[in-house]
Amino acid sequence: MGEEATNDSTTAGAGNVKSEPNPLDEELYSIDDEAFAFMKAQTGIQDPEELKKHVLAVQAEAYSIHPYPCIRNFSFLKLKLSRMPAYKQFLALGKERKGAIFLDIGCCFGNDIRKAVYDGYPIENCVGSDLHPEFWELGHKLFRSTPETFPVPFVPGDAFDPTHLEAVPPFYSPADTPVPQLSTLASLNPLRGHVSAIHASAFFHLFPEERQFALAQALAGLLSPEPGSMLLGAHGGLPEKGFRLEGLRPNSHGIPMFCHSPESWKELWDGQIFKQGTVKVNAFLHEVERKDLKSTPGVDPAAKFYLLVWSVTRL
Repeated sequence: MGEEATNDSTTAGAGNVKSEPNPLDEELYSIDDEAFAFMKAQTGIQDPEELKKHVLAVQAEAYSIHPYPCIRNFSFLKLKLSRMPAYKQFLALGKERKGAIFLDIGCCFGNDIRKAVYDGYPIENCVGSDLHPEFWELGHKLFRSTPETFPVPFVPGDAFDPTHLEAVPPFYSPADTPVPQLSTLASLNPLRGHVSAIHASAFFHLFPEERQFALAQALAGLLSPEPGSMLLGAHGGLPEKGFRLEGLRPNSHGIPMFCHSPESWKELWDGQIFKQGTVKVNAFLHEVERKDLKSTPGVDPAAKFYLLVWSVTRL
């Protein structure tokens, strides 16, 4: 979901009880020049204050559906995918490989798909998926588009529901199933072995360690075995893998946030998910300022927050 979308602070003993979400705070609104230029081009809104009012209205609707912190802190304005080190590699893949399918899972408003298309990724090869179809609909409202003016297919569903996404072993030879027509997809399962690029940001950290493993397995089974096929994303991380302990709140799913380290994330993909030596994994921590948590009771003012920024490329 968002560049600074690590969820509310957690403790390993917090249990599975959801805390009350923090109220929205207009003071957290921030948009840099590049993002403003992109939003102007997408929405046609040229006035900064008019754009802010428009964004705030859509944000409020989205937060009422599910109070993800990445919505509260406007992470959907951060152009996260396009600022990842692997983005140039990703764009080149889309432009140079015929029919290179791009899946954005946990896509929320579809902001990253839209930026990729804006930067030249072929729109006919893109597909989005999220648990909440309302977010995709709000994406049309946010960007002032329609399914006709932005005809990217959206496939709603739960990534842990096998009827939507069933984990299968990674492919090491071409899939023997036909490449599906993206507009006909009712689940992600027909994409097994056919996806060239998968983006998953602010997604893995919503789940405990064992479910992160299951999610990695499921996404790996979608990836094409062709060299250069890739997964990339960013989510909450730590220098040593474990639970976030900076505060007293569970995350927006009511559970403690489990975070991988760069080292444990590399070990997960290279050797556990894929056969060792068949992928190249890049992963590093990026410290982020969490203005949205500064006034949260129980959060240490000196606490440091990190994004784990990563890519996995098939060799």
